[in-house]
Amino acid sequence: MKAVVYEKYGPPEVLKLKNIEKPKPKDDEILVKILAATVTSGDVKLRSSDFPPLFWLPARLIFGLFKPKKKILGHELAGIVKEIGKSVTEFNVGDKVFGTTTMLNAGSYAEYICLPQKWKHGVVELKPENLNYQEAAALPIGAMTAIYLLEKANLKNGQTVLIYGASGSVGSYAVQFANQRGSRVIGVCTTSNFEMVKSLGAESLIDYKKYDYSEGDEKFDIVFDAVGKTTKSKAKKILKNRGIFVSVRMLTKEKDEHLKLIKEMVEKGKLIPFIDKSFKLDEIVKAHEYVDQGRKKGNVVIEIPN
Repeated sequence: MKAVVYEKYGPPEVLKLKNIEKPKPKDDEILVKILAATVTSGDVKLRSSDFPPLFWLPARLIFGLFKPKKKILGHELAGIVKEIGKSVTEFNVGDKVFGTTTMLNAGSYAEYICLPQKWKHGVVELKPENLNYQEAAALPIGAMTAIYLLEKANLKNGQTVLIYGASGSVGSYAVQFANQRGSRVIGVCTTSNFEMVKSLGAESLIDYKKYDYSEGDEKFDIVFDAVGKTTKSKAKKILKNRGIFVSVRMLTKEKDEHLKLIKEMVEKGKLIPFIDKSFKLDEIVKAHEYVDQGRKKGNVVIEIPN
């Protein structure tokens, strides 16, 4: 099968399309023909080893001190179940699924992958019926991160929420979730992305290039840093007395119930993935180059031909 492999950390060019052996499912695994994956910020950080100084050594110890342990990147996917292990009870051959590859030995930049039907760190579920594979692949990481952090912030109806980085993958989902919960949402992004973020449910917008969001007069119940580029000390200036700051820099956890909730919301028309650009598997270098620019809106998808 074809897969994108990287043997060393570095720029997008370290990603190489190769032919490797197709995996075989274990007793508790499903073999999925991947039809779509994405380029997440996590993929870019792992490829380049661009971790904050405080976390650089711990990250290298986990993911590979001198070279990557996980040779195939790709944190989320959508595809079709082609084989099942003899202990699998939750999926059947032909099922259309979406999910993550968190802490598995291989990622989704490949034609096939083996996923456990249940494991500690990641999730897999039947994909929403009203989405194509590209749209479904763009859901799990960003949407689950948004749900987890908004729950951590104890999001309630009637609150006022500021989302910094509202046009990114996590931010675009956070805007929708907060809006669905009856919150008033203010988004921070560039002017060129205002229309997109407003269409997702933001009431008003701030261009971070023109205005410092922390210098405003309005106070917020929640400040959600969706891109890891602001700080709690800065957010405190505009938080109410019991206001809460959350950031994608915090540890999060993938939960089956969150992926099921996402599926349900999508099928009810209450949540949509925003796709910025799509690339083919053999254009993976171009895809990473684009994400490296830091200008993507929503999600960047990788199409993997059937």
